[in-house]
Amino acid sequence: MVRVDTSANKATPFPTRPMYQPGELVDYTAQMGDNLPALAVHFNTSEAEIRAANPFIPSRVTTLPPGMPMKIPVYYAPFWGSPFKILPDNLFINGPAQVGFDAKKLLAQWPGWLGSYSEYAAGENRSGGEIVDLVALNFSLSPKLLLALVEYQAGGLTQVISTAKEADYLLGNPDPKRRGLYLQLIWAANVLNNGYYGWRQGNLITFDLLDGRVERPDPWQNAASIALQYYFSIFLEPEAYTLAVGPDGLAAVYRALFGESWQNASPHLPGSLDQPELALPFKVGSTWAFTGGPHTAWGNGEPFAALDFAPGLESGGCTPTDEMALAAAGGIVARSEPGTVMLDLDGDGDERTGWVLFYFHLASEGRAVSGSILQAGDPVGHPSCEGGRATGTHVHIARKYNGEWIPAGGVLAFNLDGWMAAFGSAPYLGSLTRFSSKVTACTCSDANSHIQAGEK
Repeated sequence: MVRVDTSANKATPFPTRPMYQPGELVDYTAQMGDNLPALAVHFNTSEAEIRAANPFIPSRVTTLPPGMPMKIPVYYAPFWGSPFKILPDNLFINGPAQVGFDAKKLLAQWPGWLGSYSEYAAGENRSGGEIVDLVALNFSLSPKLLLALVEYQAGGLTQVISTAKEADYLLGNPDPKRRGLYLQLIWAANVLNNGYYGWRQGNLITFDLLDGRVERPDPWQNAASIALQYYFSIFLEPEAYTLAVGPDGLAAVYRALFGESWQNASPHLPGSLDQPELALPFKVGSTWAFTGGPHTAWGNGEPFAALDFAPGLESGGCTPTDEMALAAAGGIVARSEPGTVMLDLDGDGDERTGWVLFYFHLASEGRAVSGSILQAGDPVGHPSCEGGRATGTHVHIARKYNGEWIPAGGVLAFNLDGWMAAFGSAPYLGSLTRFSSKVTACTCSDANSHIQAGEK
């Protein structure tokens, strides 16, 4: 058994990028999940200039093919961050690479405090491994990554602590409302997803270090590495930050626990990804209100992968309804629990692979059970306020592909019976457009937000 020890490690200096001439063409190899609008932001250029330099790119393109060589016109921006890549994207998300992994079983092989840790979390007493698996499941983040973070920051796999209190703020957030392993992991997972999907979508442009310096991520970086840089920048002083995001920091701990990460790098998002045909999640002929444009799938902030629909034309209140949210496509219910149904469209029953639809705020009564095989249009459950914060009865729906949340707008926008979602100026705003018809999201359920299923 390898014992992790990074106590003697020092930060490794990194090479810096040259000051390119404005518009100078640089070599770039498309990475898994890249899209043109985000690349334009990363390189401080425009999508039109990228297309002019690479005329072979189709006019309609979603994700770029991983490994595709490109020329990108770059406009130098100061404060570029580290070019060291910490972790491949497929080992960041809870996708195919995590199938078969069990955090609890792994912890039984290590002497650290996490293996014997327990805490009341999400309605029941759970072990340290169960807590890691739960947070990984909900946020769709790799449980191996979460374990590596707990080891790097608190010696969870190799060190012994005298009391559970020593784990209260182990991941660097001193907020008393975030005390304990479970809430610390929720906070960390939320920050990581904000960094990952913020970079994916071109929304994360800079972040601040604790000494006041502004860092602009290196344009050649991958989303997982940027997410980890963003995470460590929040609570580590500059020297500790430089160590954490370099080859002798978290990357070394991950390697000691799980092997060389880049030997296991493989694209989990293909080029030209497109969603399967999906219907509106309510019955043909009925009119519901579009109450939430693109907003967080789970947690707070990125990814803006979810849409909300409310039955009936009245606004407000958590009122029970006889209306049913319906399966937007056929599949098998991979998970059914309070408020939640995960509908797996590839039929293997594992929400870490293929296309998955996440339904949230479903009532317990009438909710489809795990293992149910549903056809498009079959009932999934009654919209409600169950499962989390809600201001009124509705259903929250989001998409994942191979464990990665797919933003509801942008290059691969939600398409429900031809209704295409678009981002608004803020979370929960936005619209659905079909031909010349447009509905605008509003919790008020006004006439402009009404949408009829099956409308031609």
